[in-house]
Amino acid sequence: MYKALLLAAAVPALTIPTPTQLDTRQAAPFQQEMSAWDAGAVSAYPIHSSCNATQRAQIAAGLNETILLADHAKQHVLRWGNSSELYQKYFGELPPYEVIGALDIIVNGDKSGVLFRCDNPDGNCQQAGWAGHWRGSNATSETVICDLSYQRRRWLSSMCGLGYTVADSPTNTFWASDLMHRLYHIPAVGGGYIEHWIETYEDALTFATNGSTTNTHDSDVLQYFALDAYAYDIAVPGTGCTGSESAAPAQAQSSTSATPSASAASSASSVPAVPAATSASPSASQVASQTSSAPAEHEAHEV
Repeated sequence: MYKALLLAAAVPALTIPTPTQLDTRQAAPFQQEMSAWDAGAVSAYPIHSSCNATQRAQIAAGLNETILLADHAKQHVLRWGNSSELYQKYFGELPPYEVIGALDIIVNGDKSGVLFRCDNPDGNCQQAGWAGHWRGSNATSETVICDLSYQRRRWLSSMCGLGYTVADSPTNTFWASDLMHRLYHIPAVGGGYIEHWIETYEDALTFATNGSTTNTHDSDVLQYFALDAYAYDIAVPGTGCTGSESAAPAQAQSSTSATPSASAASSASSVPAVPAATSASPSASQVASQTSSAPAEHEAHEV
């Protein structure tokens, strides 16, 4: 009996883990802190501290309308693909995927690597007619918005009013389309792939008719398409305000289901149009070729 007691005393008592201890032990290997897959994503386009409250409010509202314009154009393509006559007018028979991507990066792309500022660091806003410019090699992620923009840009709610037509008015009439163009210049958005090769509305249609493969990543063509789609689908449903198409290729003029009728286009073109911009925009590669000591080139020069 004493021997049995001595043996029992020599064996250490076993500690039975409590349920809480077991849970902690079993969970330990899986308790590494995990970051969200999109950690650090920037969901709103940054605006520099040099912009005062009024400037910031207008730029932010303009960027929101840019997203609205691009998103509707994307939704139009997602609904109709390349069978829409409006799509075919600008992109011919090309597959729709590149157009969808070029529009979606404005809407859903990460918004870091972009900065809008108001302090005129290159001195270009002092030049007559400069409403803003991409800073080019001086700062490839930055765009300057000059005071003239606040005087001239319009809101999408005025689409098809005040004489505006897609064909006859500047693409930078609206904050939405102007900022779309400026965003495509920035490498984080356009990637040096979305540039502009056409100069006019007629060029856009001619390129499409001739089977150009650049229209689906031409920033000006994307603007024309987005504006035309918004005008026809949203602003004045079923009519839009395409405007004069007298210089358009015959094939493009045959569009009927997704563009304004001939009578509608005629009536729209009879209204005085907003004066056209006086100079075309240089391509991103042309702007980027400047030296860092030179003033940054502008891409929306108007008088």
